[in-house]
Amino acid sequence: MVDNQAGGKRHVDAIVIGAGPAGLCGAIAIAESIGDGTKVLVVDEGIEPGGQLPKQTHKFFGHEGFYASVRGFEIGKRLVDKARELGINFLMQTTLAGIYEDSIVAYDRNSNSVSEYTADYILIATGASERFLLFKNNTLPGVYGAGAVQTLMNQYKVMPGKSFLIIGAGNIGLIVAYQLLQAGAKVKAIVEATSKIGGYMVHANKIMRLGIPILLNHTIISALGEDRVEGAIIAQVDGKFKPIPGTEKEIAVDTICLAVGLQPSVELVAQTGAEIKYISELGGYVPVRDENMKTTVNNVYVAGDLSGIEEASTAMIEGYIAGYNIAQKITGKDMSEKITNMKNELVEFRKGPFAAKVREGLKKMGISFPGGGYREEIQQMPSSLSRLKAVIECPQAIPCNPCETSCPTGAINTGGNINGVPQVDYEKCTGCGICVTKCPGLAIFLVQQREEHSIVGIPYEFLPVPEKGSSVKLLDKNGKYVADGQIDRVMINRKEKTHIAFLKVPKGMEGVVRHFEMSTVSEESQAYICRCEEVSRNDVEKLIDSGITDYEEIRRVLRIGMGPCGGKTCRSVVLQIISEKTGVPISESRLGAFRPPVIPLPIDAIVRYAKGVGTDE
Repeated sequence: MVDNQAGGKRHVDAIVIGAGPAGLCGAIAIAESIGDGTKVLVVDEGIEPGGQLPKQTHKFFGHEGFYASVRGFEIGKRLVDKARELGINFLMQTTLAGIYEDSIVAYDRNSNSVSEYTADYILIATGASERFLLFKNNTLPGVYGAGAVQTLMNQYKVMPGKSFLIIGAGNIGLIVAYQLLQAGAKVKAIVEATSKIGGYMVHANKIMRLGIPILLNHTIISALGEDRVEGAIIAQVDGKFKPIPGTEKEIAVDTICLAVGLQPSVELVAQTGAEIKYISELGGYVPVRDENMKTTVNNVYVAGDLSGIEEASTAMIEGYIAGYNIAQKITGKDMSEKITNMKNELVEFRKGPFAAKVREGLKKMGISFPGGGYREEIQQMPSSLSRLKAVIECPQAIPCNPCETSCPTGAINTGGNINGVPQVDYEKCTGCGICVTKCPGLAIFLVQQREEHSIVGIPYEFLPVPEKGSSVKLLDKNGKYVADGQIDRVMINRKEKTHIAFLKVPKGMEGVVRHFEMSTVSEESQAYICRCEEVSRNDVEKLIDSGITDYEEIRRVLRIGMGPCGGKTCRSVVLQIISEKTGVPISESRLGAFRPPVIPLPIDAIVRYAKGVGTDE
């Protein structure tokens, strides 16, 4: 319930700024604990609550307690539904213009009005903004931040372009590239200035097996185009990230997507008077806070990317920690057990190598987290798999274990730490495929060696779903063609929307094949032989395959050579194709009749001649 005060100000127990995962979890924790969600107000600039979640179509990492293996937009819906059930108030499309000593000023874009609020406690979860990159012509239409691309594509169903260059190989760049491919766009390359991929390798592997190059030690020099992006110039960089002359390359694209990192949005928390400190490991300027998420101002708390750039899972946990601490102060109840449980969750999530930077950054605030204690050994695929078994290709210690918790026989384990590299007990594995559909990184495959060929089951998230018996081109881990194969069957999973396409592959290639392309008519086959009548090579070959191998018969059926050129362009090509398909030398083939006229004649010229009209009249 929002109480009105004298002077038009409205009072709430707690105001939460930001309706992303951190803000939603914080609001839920407060509302559940105080027993009255109407005393909690959530304010956000977006058109719908959820922050970045509504535009996230990929499955999240972590564990099932924090929605691992659930797609981001579904997580957002669950959290928002829970918040509304608790009676929490939302002010959407509303910007907090400022936080003053005696009021919080909000601007509602819908009503074009300003209102004032006061609150006993403030939880600021404003997230982060995208970093930009300086390069020539970076203001051309067609240069987007990754968040804008996701918003247009996944929320508004609008594709900002057809062919993309992605700048940045962190998780955001890799995820957006994959989502663009799912939407039918072309991704020409991903460019990364450093010498290593910053995101999870399971994300990178998804991209590479689709044939998309990730160019390390490269950067963008310039966008090309007059009125909008028509291409980009990239170049290699030296150890100081300076372009190396002579290494420039031009790439034809119509959209450049920048995914070069995030920086915490500290503007509002700075207005409260809370101390702000520059800590590079946390993303730049961040509010100084304690392990309870309290800033240097007693009634102001923070959570999520605002407090340090990290994953959505840790943002949710921080939101709960902040929310329970606020609720404890509002109600006077002891919430220490819930707070401790959430802190223990953070300890587990932050033990892995990807949290090393965050651990170093938090040390500068006097907050310590232990690292290590996780398994890093990668299990090799067994040499003999006569029955269908799961093969895990998760090469890094990342905080994720849905494969372990979803396995009905307990065949998969991460070694007692959520960050551990998972391994399979092949005595227990039944090849059911549940782990394949649950894995957020699409890093699990099913393999079986048969007498004449092998079967490889791959996770598949594209449309259309291939049909049984379809011919396919088999691709390796880098998206390179290695052999021809066939779709053995497809296991459809409508709930997870991660299907399993089982491929028949040549024996001995079960450890090589990791994706496929549908076999389609080649560009050469689709090329026109007879441009006058728009007859393609494929049309001619189909007719020859049906048994018609005489040029004259082909001409009668397809009208080859009956156009304005009289066959000058197409006759020799068709004869060559007949020879290739039948094995009969061209010298032994019938050339076909040459009928007049050899060039098209205007009808009026013939009529004029028939009437005896001279050409000079």
